[in-house]
Amino acid sequence: MANEERLRAWFESVDVQGAGQINGSDLKKALAAGNLHFSDSVAQQMIRMHDADRNGIMSFAEFVALNKFLSNVQNAYIVVERGRGFLTLNDVYEALTMSGYALDQPAFYTLCESFDETKKGRFRLDDFISLCIFVQSARNLFTSYDTTGQGRVSLDFNQFVYCAASCRI
Repeated sequence: MANEERLRAWFESVDVQGAGQINGSDLKKALAAGNLHFSDSVAQQMIRMHDADRNGIMSFAEFVALNKFLSNVQNAYIVVERGRGFLTLNDVYEALTMSGYALDQPAFYTLCESFDETKKGRFRLDDFISLCIFVQSARNLFTSYDTTGQGRVSLDFNQFVYCAASCRI
């Protein structure tokens, strides 16, 4: 219960209108207060990922779900990071696996190349969280088309365009 009270206080500190909902800018401020800094597009992706009612803003319950996701990802990062302040590519793979994501090597390396801002093979916490947000969003979208649960989808061109537009970060 103490954790929910702490989250409620954190949420209300950025919900300046008292509407019980926050937008991407508010979410960025909340995360920055926790020393996590993300672009506007990543904050919006976080909202889309947990926006159960698809209204483009985040309720407290959705904020709690996001916090759970972020805690899981952050814990995997901390275990693998070993006090260095960054993850190597092998560490990223281990932390992703620990977070529940399994990718083959070509997909993994392509993903890492896209999210390695410095191109040095070192991922800070913010980088790793952004990568996980993308993977979870892709998983959510894929699952919505994998109606048989077999890990395969078939899309026509219109569905592909919809998917591509939905996955934009």
